[in-house]
Amino acid sequence: MNIRISSIALLLLNILSLQQEVLAQSRQKGFKKIFNGKSFKHWECDTNFWRIENETLIGEVTKEKPLKSNTFLIYRGGQPANFEFKARYRISAEGNSGVQYRSEPVENVPLGLRGYQADIDGANRYTGQNYEERGRGFLAMRGEQSLLKQGQKPTITGSVGNGEELKSKIRKDDWNEIHIIAEGNHLRHYINGVLMSEVTDEDLSKRKMSGLIGLQVHVMPKMRVEYRDIYLKTLK
Repeated sequence: MNIRISSIALLLLNILSLQQEVLAQSRQKGFKKIFNGKSFKHWECDTNFWRIENETLIGEVTKEKPLKSNTFLIYRGGQPANFEFKARYRISAEGNSGVQYRSEPVENVPLGLRGYQADIDGANRYTGQNYEERGRGFLAMRGEQSLLKQGQKPTITGSVGNGEELKSKIRKDDWNEIHIIAEGNHLRHYINGVLMSEVTDEDLSKRKMSGLIGLQVHVMPKMRVEYRDIYLKTLK
């Protein structure tokens, strides 16, 4: 009898495992891996600050190699408009980074970008917010839904949760998943599957509807950020 029960339990575990695998595959449907884990193919960066180890992109600033202006590892495989972006990241306590999107190059700043950013920092003060690099600045803090109008500061139209409570969903000194959904003028940032901020951009003169994706290393005395399992899905 015990042998029979063990066999049934094992069968149920196998079925559950298969169901979980099918569910995971369905969630990834349509996503394309854009970092091969081995080389900078389709990416451009300053290799003084970026390297690849163990299928992971590592951005690092040290006292021996100081950084004078924010630098980006730029994806050169396209300039997506409507898309979903997913990646896993880990960042040092003093680190500052982010995923740049719908962005454009900055004149006379090698590997500089201007545009929307899904912010990330090691202290999780800003992680999850929407910040426009070299532009309008803070568009929506963590927990905020905001509406952007031409010539006006962001209008907070609602909440996606308490900022401090949302912060508790972000793991410190460990791996997290960042997920960006950009559809039309509607921009959403998720960390570990939890919505952190939401922006609707109706500023016709300043909003961007397509552009470059980049991973940031910020000017700091020292910092380290790691990215892996990077996926992109094109939306209609």
